[in-house]
Amino acid sequence: MNDEQIFDPKGLIREAFRMEGIGLPECRSIFLDWALGVPAGRDAKSEVRRLIGHYESEATTQHPMMETLRAALDDIGPPKRRGGRHGRLV
Repeated sequence: MNDEQIFDPKGLIREAFRMEGIGLPECRSIFLDWALGVPAGRDAKSEVRRLIGHYESEATTQHPMMETLRAALDDIGPPKRRGGRHGRLV
């Protein structure tokens, strides 16, 4: 098993960079499939950083998969309450 297979075992991200005309929605879908395959106990953000480091020399910075990977590193903050009984009473 080579180093690439450790952080991209199915080759999903590699193939996304090779697809011509791929858009942001497709890249997000591919990324979600990749993220669901990250083994338990592994830090997904660390794996994303490894992907960026590996593929940034091969891809343009404007590639939608690179944009998707960088967005995956953004902190989204804690979830906000969106209703329910408690939300109506407060």
